Amino acid sequence: MKLLNRSALSVRPTRHFVDWINALEPTMGEDDLTLEDVERESTVYLIPEMDTPEALEAFVRERYLEILETELRAWEEDERQWPEALDWALFQRFLQVEHSYLAIDLDDETALEISEVDDSLLLETDQD
Repeated sequence: MKLLNRSALSVRPTRHFVDWINALEPTMGEDDLTLEDVERESTVYLIPEMDTPEALEAFVRERYLEILETELRAWEEDERQWPEALDWALFQRFLQVEHSYLAIDLDDETALEISEVDDSLLLETDQD
């Protein structure tokens, strides 16, 4: 077990986000995605260690657009299909953020690897 020098943000969709996803390709009732379906696709972002609520809020406000765009892109590549205003209000309406002070790696066998994340990597994951 290894303690990482990071905190973590767990980003989960809200009902508004799921409604937007379902509006991308309208279906009939039972074929719609549910909040529970989409929550299984939640994302964890490792962030610098944050020891005060004020530091965390400042960091999230600074990086909210990057997080929001990543979450939207995971469901729709075509930015023309995205909501018009990608602002703080939309971020708060579409996503719930939970903060964890500690990040612990429980994998004792595999070393951590660092790789840059780009759109092509996210798209490859979606197609698998």
